Amino acid sequence: MPMSEHSGMPGHGEAFFVVLPDHEAALAVAAGVPHVRTLRHPSGRPWLIGNWTDAEITAAGAGDARLALIGTRPHDVERIEREAERLTALTTLDRLAHTLPGSFHLVAALGGRTRVQGDAAGLRLVFHARVDGVTVAADRADVLAALAGAELDERQIAVRLMWPVPHPLTHTPMWRDVHGVEPGAHLLLDAEGRARTRRWWSPPEPEQPLAAGAAELRTALARAVGVRTEGGGTMSCDLSGGLDSTSVCFLAARGPAELIASTWPGRDPIDEDLLWARRAHEHLPGVEHAVWPADESPLVYAGLLDIDDPLDEPTIGMMDRARVLSHIPRLVAKGSRLHLTGIGGDQLAWCSEAHYHGLLRRRPLPALGRLRGFRALFDWPLGPTARALADGRPYRRWLAGAAADLRRPPEPTVVGALGWDMAPRLFDWVTPDAEHAAKELIRDAARTAEPLAPDRGQHADLQSVRMCTRIIRQWEQMSARAGLPMSSPFLDDRVIEASLAVRPEERVTPWRYKPLLVAAMRGIVPDECLARSNKAEASMDAADGLRAHQGDLMELWDGSRLARLGLVDAARLRALAARPATPELRDAILYSTVGCEVWLRTLDRPAATTAASPPAAAPSPGGGTPST
Repeated sequence: MPMSEHSGMPGHGEAFFVVLPDHEAALAVAAGVPHVRTLRHPSGRPWLIGNWTDAEITAAGAGDARLALIGTRPHDVERIEREAERLTALTTLDRLAHTLPGSFHLVAALGGRTRVQGDAAGLRLVFHARVDGVTVAADRADVLAALAGAELDERQIAVRLMWPVPHPLTHTPMWRDVHGVEPGAHLLLDAEGRARTRRWWSPPEPEQPLAAGAAELRTALARAVGVRTEGGGTMSCDLSGGLDSTSVCFLAARGPAELIASTWPGRDPIDEDLLWARRAHEHLPGVEHAVWPADESPLVYAGLLDIDDPLDEPTIGMMDRARVLSHIPRLVAKGSRLHLTGIGGDQLAWCSEAHYHGLLRRRPLPALGRLRGFRALFDWPLGPTARALADGRPYRRWLAGAAADLRRPPEPTVVGALGWDMAPRLFDWVTPDAEHAAKELIRDAARTAEPLAPDRGQHADLQSVRMCTRIIRQWEQMSARAGLPMSSPFLDDRVIEASLAVRPEERVTPWRYKPLLVAAMRGIVPDECLARSNKAEASMDAADGLRAHQGDLMELWDGSRLARLGLVDAARLRALAARPATPELRDAILYSTVGCEVWLRTLDRPAATTAASPPAAAPSPGGGTPST
């Protein structure tokens, strides 16, 4: 499926950028990119091209040095100018990347060489490809695929039909000859247009006691929210009543912006979110509380046939797109320029129970006591718990073993909770050809794969963050296109570092709910709001969505692009859609397949001619979807 058959460039004014080496061939490459903004190398050749607004970039130049930050970052132009003036080696930028709050890309050029990096979280990605004999980088894989005339790689779609997709397979773009840079590494382009990567970030050792770690998390999260509110104006913030969004809301209320707290009550009669949201709002004088009618909230699976967002990879976030964007027109009408969420708090305020696999070996007596508590809390059966704790396979062996049977029944929850990850699964409607492709790629990856951290608990924490950011990256693009950029301060690198540095046995315990966040927010969020020890779940909305949108799902499979590629059996999917009450559908097993199908359909939609003006101003360019 050559890219020439599809529109690969964002065509509705979406923000994107392309980084070009200081090489004469870059002129021809730039001519093939419809864009409205250009920054240049000292030679005068194009360096950065694309669509962005002044609010999204801070750039400076001095001598033969160039430096740009793109995304959510401090609006400290003088500091960036000083950094450009004293730039003597691109490696010295590690210090800047490790200290600034926010979520951004960093691009620098010096002496004919260029450094391009995103974040460690995986929200700001970097891709590269060879175009006209030189390596070109971008923040979107589809842009590079269009430039290079790259073909879609059906094997990668087979991988994305799995759930979950294990590390490192998520880093591979959907097109042949387009390459992804793993989060935490940067891309270096030399003057001849050649490329290599180097790691600049590693997770901190989890050695901080809770009290010290809470103080650092408080500072990091306050800076993350502050960098978003410092521009003033009117902003909105999720206020679901959960600890995560409530914390962000109280921090945002301390800033200079006028704040609107936004609450979608759940449809489930036993959902307590609205009660807790109103309790929090009582302590937020001057903050408007917008409570939307519960019955107007779109259900899961709503609007799938109408999605036309130009995205560069499939996402299970498609399932909740209508819900995520449903409040945007009302908040824009109230003047909001940016919407903050508490997404990421679940991944950071809590952590993986897999830490106890290592703790059991280092400190067996305390670990055993906690594990007994987890067994009671989560109803873990003894046999699978013991087998999971005894499994000492290194990551490569675990990953190779995962390829042995991708159609295995789901494991007991405890196996994934105490292991490297949940074992990836393919479902009954996936064809043998797709299964073969997925197995082949897993086995290839397992030969050289390294875990995200040596300890399986640290690995699981980082994998959880990256699974979250891959969804939020797409939601942010969808939301900005719909008229209101969204941003999630918990997913900033500094916040992630502060959380990961805390001793795991103090972050995750069967006796307390999110103890790290509660300690960090003490004195900022009222104690009665910090007392919540549960959260809502949307299983009823998902079940209702299957019934309400059964016809859309049938239509989706009637003209299935996945079936045309030989990756799924459309007849089986139609039969499943005809039985929305099937018990196994409660486990979100359709999500990865629907995400791939809808994404392939967006490739078929003709894009509008690239806008001649930049996008609207903006301060920032699990078996289910992330929650706030």
